[in-house]
Amino acid sequence: MDKELIIRSSSEEVDFALLKDGKLIELQKDEGVNNFSVGDVFIAKIRKAVPGLNAAFVNVGYEKDAFLHYHDLGPKLPSLLKFTKSVSAGKLKDFSLKNFPFEKDIDKDGKISDVLKSNQSLLVQIVKEPISTKGPRISSELSIAGRYIVLVPFSSRISISQKIEDKEEKDRLKRLVKSITPQGFGIIVRTVAQGKKVAELDKDLQNLLSRWTAMCKKLHKAHHPSKVLGEMNKASSILRDIFNDTFTGITVDDEELYIQIKDYVQEIAPNKESIVKLYQSNIPVFEKFGIERQIKTSFGKTVSMAKGAYLVIEHTEALHVIDVNSGNRSNKANSQEDTALEVNLIAATEMARQLRLRDMGGIIVVDFIDMTNAENRQKLFNHLRDEMKDDRAKHKILPPSKFGLIQITRQRVRPEMNIKTREENPDVIINGTEVEAPIGIVQKITHDLEQLLKKDYKKLTLNTHPFIAAFLTKGFPSIRSKWFLEHKKWVKILPRDAYTYLEYHFFDKDGNRIK
Repeated sequence: MDKELIIRSSSEEVDFALLKDGKLIELQKDEGVNNFSVGDVFIAKIRKAVPGLNAAFVNVGYEKDAFLHYHDLGPKLPSLLKFTKSVSAGKLKDFSLKNFPFEKDIDKDGKISDVLKSNQSLLVQIVKEPISTKGPRISSELSIAGRYIVLVPFSSRISISQKIEDKEEKDRLKRLVKSITPQGFGIIVRTVAQGKKVAELDKDLQNLLSRWTAMCKKLHKAHHPSKVLGEMNKASSILRDIFNDTFTGITVDDEELYIQIKDYVQEIAPNKESIVKLYQSNIPVFEKFGIERQIKTSFGKTVSMAKGAYLVIEHTEALHVIDVNSGNRSNKANSQEDTALEVNLIAATEMARQLRLRDMGGIIVVDFIDMTNAENRQKLFNHLRDEMKDDRAKHKILPPSKFGLIQITRQRVRPEMNIKTREENPDVIINGTEVEAPIGIVQKITHDLEQLLKKDYKKLTLNTHPFIAAFLTKGFPSIRSKWFLEHKKWVKILPRDAYTYLEYHFFDKDGNRIK
């Protein structure tokens, strides 16, 4: 399995594309103007507590107040409030928490009005970016993420990632971390810490303590509200969270960013420094790796899959709905049940990719093709869980219902990735109508051609709009040339001025239209 990270930089934004065996599975953007990223810490002001919601609205400097629920306060809230007040006033200079007297924990089922008051200063962390009409969601239970560990101030708990299954390794890591953890702090050990030595864990810990100290130093003169601790730049944070030994390449088209990433990789994995490459070519980097083509064909309402099957993805304010269709696939299965299982398994793989690619969150309902066999339904459920195992977002999958529906909840921490895949209709003089992008139409034509060639047509002619005809025949190698190399059959292409942009038809050797 090859994993590659392709990074495209422009003056306004940086795009990150994660490829698995050449297929796009994750796409992220860093627009450089997002002041409310997940992980950022703010010194903020309580605007007002709302007893009916058992929550408070907090001014973090966004146009809409952030939402802070009682359950997101953390048990050590009184200690945090006392610490923040002392440091902001300049009375406390020691930020180590070693000699800091902790206050009594708040009641687990208490009321917001008993612990927070209007205009009170509070350190909060962004846990969900502003989405749609809602402001950011925040927590006052702070954590600072590193490569191998997460530092949790005002805690004494040591937790090990649940993805580390080996009990001996869990015990070893717990023992090592316990020996280096400073008083007043808790630690969460991340999955990538598996097999690491105490020196590597301690180096990561010292780096996180330095960030904590730097943040505390800002509090004395900080405006309320303002950011006092920012997440690392997007490139470094992505590498911190997803980089592992399976990576085979990191390609960057910007020299300054290339140097930053090379330095960071050398720091976290010196033996992998050589996989970082600077891309220098006239062909745009996303085009070279086939990413632009995959973006155009992956973000529409309809997503094509293998063997003629396809997904239809609809979005509402409350949830996302995905419909699985078998399409016009050629049926070689023994029964309708076998066909349904085959299509459903293909759909589950593509759906897991789509959730990561679009960063879809909240409630997702998937309408798979009905299967009567309980064993097949279990097989589908297990396959979907396996496909979503690498998804970093927290998620929960329910078994198929009697109606063949599978319900999924997936953590939503930032707005969904939404890329426009339709273009202005060149057939219409007045602007406003849109049609599918040429690459999407070409994909449909290619699929239809493959189905016809299976039926052993000796000679085929394709009639299509002049724009599409040119798209198929121009350049070297052209799309038509690729068809010839793959299928060993030449397709004659005739442009037709009378055709609409999306219209095309195949004809046999006698000039009869093939339906």
